[in-house]
Amino acid sequence: MKLDTLEIFAIAPLPPGWGGRYWLIVRVTTDTGLTGLGEVYAAGVGPEAMRAVIGDVFTRHMQGEDPENVELMSRRAQSSGFTQRPDPTVFGAFSGLEMACWDILGKARDCPVYALLGGKMNARIRAYTYLYPEPHHDAEAFWTSPGMAAESAVARVAEGYTAVKFDPAGPYTVRGGHMPALSDIDLSARFCAAIRDAVGTKADLLFGTHGQFAPSGAIRLARAIEPHDPLWYEEPIPPDNLPGLAEVAAHTSIPIATGERLTTVAEFTEALRHGARILQPALGRAGGIWEGKKIATIAAAFGAQIAPHLYAGPVEWAANVHLGVSCPNLLMVEAIETPFHEALVTGRPKVENGFVAAPEAPGLGITLNDAVANAHLYTGDRLHLEMQEAPCDWQNGNSFGGGAVD
Repeated sequence: MKLDTLEIFAIAPLPPGWGGRYWLIVRVTTDTGLTGLGEVYAAGVGPEAMRAVIGDVFTRHMQGEDPENVELMSRRAQSSGFTQRPDPTVFGAFSGLEMACWDILGKARDCPVYALLGGKMNARIRAYTYLYPEPHHDAEAFWTSPGMAAESAVARVAEGYTAVKFDPAGPYTVRGGHMPALSDIDLSARFCAAIRDAVGTKADLLFGTHGQFAPSGAIRLARAIEPHDPLWYEEPIPPDNLPGLAEVAAHTSIPIATGERLTTVAEFTEALRHGARILQPALGRAGGIWEGKKIATIAAAFGAQIAPHLYAGPVEWAANVHLGVSCPNLLMVEAIETPFHEALVTGRPKVENGFVAAPEAPGLGITLNDAVANAHLYTGDRLHLEMQEAPCDWQNGNSFGGGAVD
């Protein structure tokens, strides 16, 4: 059995676009007719350019190869251009294609992907969700309203979730590594207080940032939210500043989580060495399912846990679930439950009462709905996610709209 042909879909979810402006989903077909789905996360170039990268990685490193040989194909991709170091664009393209290989292998062997990764360690896995506006909320005011966030948290706990994430400490700017405004620190503390008061001990608080602070600023913010006992402090500083990560970890009792923007087990190992204790690989960027398993194994040796990241579509979600089922040091997986995620694929693992049951169907267990995909193709040239160019607003406050696209 050999990898033969490739299809690429850039799919735009319905507004407000939870999961990003578009999702890059690939479908690989073998010479025997088996197909596999994969997803590339948050490319740093536009969709047409990334389509070319994905096609090049496939034809150069994978086409004609046995889908079993994921390690060999991974080493080819990592070594391309005489580099042998992580390239998030090239390896992101490979990551989605690699997922498709596992989907094919599971179908060929009539078993779920996790059965090929060590089997069913977890019969069900814990899920968490971002806090999004309720139908009666002002969708713009929500992001700076501790009261609305608390209402949303109560609703999610009623659905069975035992952990909720929020990130009121924006802005996410190309000028990353700044000192937070006092108003952002104050708002963050009020969010934590309101949500903790609303849910008590029924749910963990997951405090999100996106690498925007200088280490000293991240420490100031940590001190403000620490009394409310968040389970994690996510990516407080830019991802390449490993000494800064260690500095922040040494000055707070909140476990440091990171990984959305890291690629390969090598980068995750360095994060562990510098104090990260919850790793959040985005499988559509980090290297795929096999690289994710390596990351989880290394994390276990450091006494760390994994919580696979998701701000994408239902294919990366399915991959996260299969990885999570196989890992003894899984903490939880990030979930996005929308009607569009549900409509785009059949067989998608679902969150029920805050947990996800281990899938039983072969491969990833999902099938792309071509009619839905083709009816919602993205035709623009913007990026999946974009940071603002404007700096922190010291006078009027800051707001981040939870990843909603315009």
